[in-house]
Amino acid sequence: MAEPREKSSLLAVFAHPDDESIASGGLLARCGGDTVCASLLCLTRGGLGQVDDPARARMGELRERELAAATRILGVREVIVLDHRNGFLPWADRNVLEADIVSVIRRVRPAIVVTFDDDGLYWHPDHIVVHERTTAAVSALAEDAPALYYVQVPKGAMRNAWLAATRAAEARGDLETVRPFALGVEVDAYGLFTTPPTLTLDVREQAVAKLRAIRSHGSQLLGDALDRLPEECAPDVLGIELYRRAAVGAQGETFLDRIARPI
Repeated sequence: MAEPREKSSLLAVFAHPDDESIASGGLLARCGGDTVCASLLCLTRGGLGQVDDPARARMGELRERELAAATRILGVREVIVLDHRNGFLPWADRNVLEADIVSVIRRVRPAIVVTFDDDGLYWHPDHIVVHERTTAAVSALAEDAPALYYVQVPKGAMRNAWLAATRAAEARGDLETVRPFALGVEVDAYGLFTTPPTLTLDVREQAVAKLRAIRSHGSQLLGDALDRLPEECAPDVLGIELYRRAAVGAQGETFLDRIARPI
């Protein structure tokens, strides 16, 4: 007989270091503040290149350190990092990916799992595969499955971050251009052509922590919107997260339903 699930527990499943902060950083920080046990499964270490490329190993080590710093800020209890190849998840053995996710869900036994929606935040192929394999993993668990939610970045949020960062730079007399990117992605790509969400979560109180967690991923920030955004602007541009309840997995009310607002 399986061990009972902790009613207030969450497992976030993402592809790369930094996904957790920009996608669900507010929820993860809110879990930490509410003493909800939050865990993170990251399918890759974030390195690029061939498996035997020394540069890949060094970048993977750096991004793991950045991830550790970010998750400390967010209050994540456990971080599991696998070594699937960044950028190659669409060509990975999908049965292996699914089995890895199932194994972690069975061990952690979360009440809910959070992962990418079908848009992968901004149509990133690795993210879309993680969405698909996590959905399949939860479905495979049948009556022992947790609830499953998909996260989206609100359309226009990253453009607003860029505009706020640009205005702040101009007010300081800073003539260096703020790049219209967020973690290396063009700001208008976020939230483009998404499936309508079902829940909106107010994380304005956690927005500064979310921004600081994002900035822990310094290797991915090169003078872009989130790198230059003043902390006082964080609640306005990072203070809302969107979620959608999946059709698979447990369907009863969860703590996320209680703290979020239906759309």
